[in-house]
Amino acid sequence: MYLKKVNGPRAVTLPDGSTLTRADLPPVETRRWVASRKAVVVKAVAHGLIAREEVLERYDLSEEELDLWIDGISKHGLQGLKVTAIQKYRQL
Repeated sequence: MYLKKVNGPRAVTLPDGSTLTRADLPPVETRRWVASRKAVVVKAVAHGLIAREEVLERYDLSEEELDLWIDGISKHGLQGLKVTAIQKYRQL
């Protein structure tokens, strides 16, 4: 079996005991970002599975967009990543 060489770990263990792997990350060609996909990317960055710079390049995101995801999930949880909820939370 051939494993592609990657920078960083192939899997990390999250605080709840579950494992997050690179296979769990959304596909590179993802253009429709639902809250669950955003949450996986934020978890991967927060726990060191993938570097922030690699996420920005891989998914063609801006730094501001990724920062909004991180801020949204830290303040409001998964609900903070939903597009309809973002408008409500920004008014607070």
